[in-house]
Amino acid sequence: MPVLHPLVLPTGPAVLRARSQLESMLTGEDGAFLPVPADDPAQARLLADALGAGTPIDAHCSLVISTSGTTGVPKGAMHTPQTLRASATATAEVLGGPGGWLLTLPPHHIAGLQVLLRSLAAGHTPVVMDLASGFDPARLPAAIDALEAPRRYTSLVPLQLRKALDHPGATSALATLDAILVGGAATGPELAARAREAGLPIVTTYGMSETAGGCVYDGRPLPGTRVRLADADAGGVGRIELGGPTVALGYRNRPGHRAFADPGWFRTDDLGALDDGVLRVVGRADEAISTGGLTVVPQVVEAVVETVPGVSACAVFGVPDERLGEQIVAALVCPGPPPSLEQVQAAVRLKLDRYAAPRRVVVVDELPLRGPGKVDRAALRRLFVPS
Repeated sequence: MPVLHPLVLPTGPAVLRARSQLESMLTGEDGAFLPVPADDPAQARLLADALGAGTPIDAHCSLVISTSGTTGVPKGAMHTPQTLRASATATAEVLGGPGGWLLTLPPHHIAGLQVLLRSLAAGHTPVVMDLASGFDPARLPAAIDALEAPRRYTSLVPLQLRKALDHPGATSALATLDAILVGGAATGPELAARAREAGLPIVTTYGMSETAGGCVYDGRPLPGTRVRLADADAGGVGRIELGGPTVALGYRNRPGHRAFADPGWFRTDDLGALDDGVLRVVGRADEAISTGGLTVVPQVVEAVVETVPGVSACAVFGVPDERLGEQIVAALVCPGPPPSLEQVQAAVRLKLDRYAAPRRVVVVDELPLRGPGKVDRAALRRLFVPS
């Protein structure tokens, strides 16, 4: 019986030394692999121990990819060559054809790994940016120029896109690409509009480790992907469920997990609505804030706060409050003087309702992240909740 092999992947050009193992994920010829980070030995050991590296695994599986969930306990989605190739094929079909890809993301997460796999599936060697010292948009022009395929693509998280838009050279280089996938976290309407006004061919994506990465582009499912809503309320908002050929076999060593209870489908932790067949993601069910007996979805408030002048990024979270149950707090990243609490509250009250307005505003240098681009709200609560 095959075993699960740990695969150490650096965040830089050295990742291409693992080309044969990466190509094997698409063919299944050499068993199954568990990508782990080269620059974080403690996390690599945690993933290897939690996901059973070196122990037998389903012969159909070629990849176990860790999730970036909120529980702190690693889960590993088990993929087959078929799910990975289905994702690469559907992506190429929607974007206008296969091409070469530029990697700007950590390769041990699904978004970065899929950049490598899509490029290899198309027969092109991916170009890889060195992320050892973080994402530097000044390096984008040279990296994009190194792409030699007839069609050229990359994938960014919203924070990277924002940084690139602040760098004229990076913006000009990105505008020459055939498509830029933006995912990993919600892309605010203001950021998306700014990117499109700059001529960037962005495509917003929605998906996760369990669906082999993005499987809904600009709100529309990829070919073969199905979307349905469970337990929808009177406003049409329900739990998002995704089905189709890119859905994982299940979780490693967690048979019968409720998220995969319906064969061929994955039940997400996200809330959404379908507007004429277009999926609108409202936010995570497990991140909703209960304040004064009412429920507030952080992502809805964030989209408004990020339109306030002076705010470059925002994360909304709840902290315990004796009277309200939870109090809404907004953490802001501001390159210059921050707006006042009153300005933030006024913006939210104008577009949403008074109960959704933050009771407190804090300014941070950067938002803590878990996985590529996802805000770590639990970390923010730990920072600002009095002990």
